[in-house]
Amino acid sequence: MKHIAIITGASSGMGREFALTATQHGSYDEIWVIARNENNLEQLRPQIDVPIRVFPLDLSKDESFKIIAGRLREEEVNVSLLINASGYGIFDSFESTKMSDAEGMIDLNCKALVKMTKTALPYMHAGSHMIQIASMAALQPVPYVNVYAATKAFVLSFSRALNSELESRYIHCMAVCPYWTKTRFFDRAVNADKDPVVKKYIVMYKPEQIVKKAWKDMARDKDVSIYGIVANGQAALCKLLPHGAVMKIWKKQQKLM
Repeated sequence: MKHIAIITGASSGMGREFALTATQHGSYDEIWVIARNENNLEQLRPQIDVPIRVFPLDLSKDESFKIIAGRLREEEVNVSLLINASGYGIFDSFESTKMSDAEGMIDLNCKALVKMTKTALPYMHAGSHMIQIASMAALQPVPYVNVYAATKAFVLSFSRALNSELESRYIHCMAVCPYWTKTRFFDRAVNADKDPVVKKYIVMYKPEQIVKKAWKDMARDKDVSIYGIVANGQAALCKLLPHGAVMKIWKKQQKLM
């Protein structure tokens, strides 16, 4: 049986970093990488010491999952690792957010993640792991980032509940909640032609830092991974303070009130 890793959003950011470091934390016969940018995926080949299979797919489209499901059916595989790192966000008021963007965030951040999990799960066995990319925004309602934050709250809740369900099968599912992280995410999230919603970034981490911590937490079978003193401090405050107070602090910090 072939042991494989499947990584979505592997063309850049945390997905790419997970792909580059996967063989340091597990043994795989093949790594399947999925993203829309085929060129960026192909550039991973000389940097990964096991065969990779490139799937230049748009996960907002149903046919993409039919392709992956078909490939899984054709081969005798154990999906030892699934990492759902695809997603995007828009920083703007809900009134100003295009309906296509609101639907797009829900489709990619939530629906595609669930569909990929559902597609891969029948091929996962005892000892397999899932890593789902959520966000620190999942821990609180975030005005002016509200749809994105809500999608990540879904990912966090879904992942933790799924981890509990799969305990009896010895399959582990972990949500990663990154703080601000320097990736191409901001190229789409921030509208350069408007006054920015986010005016203050308390700290900006690197993808390598988030991913390194995630691998450690996966090995410890944690259900949530959070990197950094600032991020962990904010997570604690979100548990202690009413969400109304948290939202006021956010708006004041970003000069939105």
